[in-house]
Amino acid sequence: MKQSIMYVLAAVGLEILSIVGVELPAAFAPYAYAALVLLIGYEVLWEGVKALCKAQFSSINLLMLIAVCAAFYLGEYTEALVVIALYILGEKLEDHGIDRSKSALDGLVNKSPKKAFVKAMGCEISVEEVAVGTIIQVKPHDLIPLDGVVASGETAVDESPITGEPIAKEKRTGDTVFAGTLNQSGFIEVKTTKEAKDTTFAQIVELTYQAQQNRSESQRFIQKFAQIYTPIIIVLAVLVFAIPVFLLGGEVDRWLEQAVTLLVIACPCALVISTPVAIYAALGNASEKGILIKGGKYLEAFAAVKAVALDKTRTITYGKPIVSDVVPLNGADVAELLACSAGTELFSEHPMAQAIVDYTKKKGHEPHLAEKFESIAGKGAKAHCITCNHAPVLVGNMELIAGNKEVQALVDKFSNEGKTCVIVSCNHEVKGIIALTDEVKPDSTAAIAALQQLGIEPVMLTGDSIPAARHIASQVGITNVHGGLLPQDKSAIIKQLKQQYTAVAMVGDGVNDAPALAESTVGIAMGAAGSDTALEVANIALMNDQLSLLPYLTRLSKKTLATIQWNTAGAIGIKLLCILLAFCGWSNLVFAIMADVGVMLVVVLISLRLLKFK
Repeated sequence: MKQSIMYVLAAVGLEILSIVGVELPAAFAPYAYAALVLLIGYEVLWEGVKALCKAQFSSINLLMLIAVCAAFYLGEYTEALVVIALYILGEKLEDHGIDRSKSALDGLVNKSPKKAFVKAMGCEISVEEVAVGTIIQVKPHDLIPLDGVVASGETAVDESPITGEPIAKEKRTGDTVFAGTLNQSGFIEVKTTKEAKDTTFAQIVELTYQAQQNRSESQRFIQKFAQIYTPIIIVLAVLVFAIPVFLLGGEVDRWLEQAVTLLVIACPCALVISTPVAIYAALGNASEKGILIKGGKYLEAFAAVKAVALDKTRTITYGKPIVSDVVPLNGADVAELLACSAGTELFSEHPMAQAIVDYTKKKGHEPHLAEKFESIAGKGAKAHCITCNHAPVLVGNMELIAGNKEVQALVDKFSNEGKTCVIVSCNHEVKGIIALTDEVKPDSTAAIAALQQLGIEPVMLTGDSIPAARHIASQVGITNVHGGLLPQDKSAIIKQLKQQYTAVAMVGDGVNDAPALAESTVGIAMGAAGSDTALEVANIALMNDQLSLLPYLTRLSKKTLATIQWNTAGAIGIKLLCILLAFCGWSNLVFAIMADVGVMLVVVLISLRLLKFK
């Protein structure tokens, strides 16, 4: 870039000296300027020669070759030098714009760990040689080289390279860790679960580079347009020269200069670069926030989305039950009710059992000591409470514990609210009901409201019951609710929504939502870190499980599309104006190149602003 700027300054300096009358001796000028032109632009001119030999009239390099040769014919040596120098600068600006906008994506590769310390061998080996199930050791401040689970130790891990989440996550034995993430504090041993080529990080890198091949519709249109546009300009340039000279008796040199000026002005550099720089900048911005977009066409398609279908479990909610209500009955004490039930559930691995134990401890009550635990499949659990001498303590549903009308009424009430009821019985007497519900993510309500403000209709699609779906929907502000759906039902509703809204996005966890994700205009996988299915079936993956990224993604896609449209319209408008000036005979080579490079510079700078979009 610096070298190109020096060439331009030298060329402009010589042009200024020529204007004030300081020129090289006439006998040496052609050779000196020819040497400078070849030094600066030999690659462009050689590509132009090859294009001429192959009759590739759509080549921009061919236009530059014609322009330089014609300038030498006219004796405008300094103009020829300025033309090639400014064109090279424009090429460098183009490369710089793409490199700058792709830097966030390429940064993923630079963070990829190359070696792992294998405990059994006592040394580092290449990550490609580490088999699944191997115990590797990771020191504080080192990158975790492979996906796995923590076998021993505790630490905090910075997962921002994958999820975009800046806050480090606490990791203990049994927790999942990902390759390419930073072990911040403790020494840990990790049992690998994937080979190097299959890690989440490797898949992200691979999909990121594939994204560069999935060009947007605007990008494809511009490239096709340029292939047709350039030959048309060559024909117009011939007419600009031929009509005044051969039909109207015009001056050969003057109209040859105007024809060459037209060729230079019409170079579609800014037009061609207007889309890819904007796309790469937006993709880089999104990847830094934990959004993996598989190509510009999906980013562009999302800008047209008018409705977003959302799965409930693990999308709007965490998919983990929490205690919502505790109702003591028959004179029972809340503390004793919780402690007795938690003492029994302490032996169970069922998610609802663990939710009751966690809730009890959170309320400051220690689970009672229990013995003779028995799990009753599909119904609940049974144990003897040693602390309060209750035998037996039953914790389960109404198939396990027969309740009266009061109990049935409470169960029906909670069921209508989408809650699951656990009945607690001590010494064959019902002591209370514990209701559980799925916990709504903290950012779900705000995300739904933001989507609605952006003119996007949220729709809930879930396999859960209608009452449960409506209960959660009412909490987050969704009115269009579909419950009790099988995967194929979700896909069918997506088809109906597309007929109504044309462009529809589907957001799910990427497993049972796969048919709906595939059917939608844009499929978005939630919490895709570690999920191979999500990365495969979705067009966009939210790696950090944050629904609040959807409004940001909406604004980014609309801003990107608006930038592309502005760049394209501006570039074409300036071109048409300059072409009109050339037809009128009011233009020159230096003005043409300055206009072309100026437009390209503006396009690049406008596009790069997407890197900082918030």
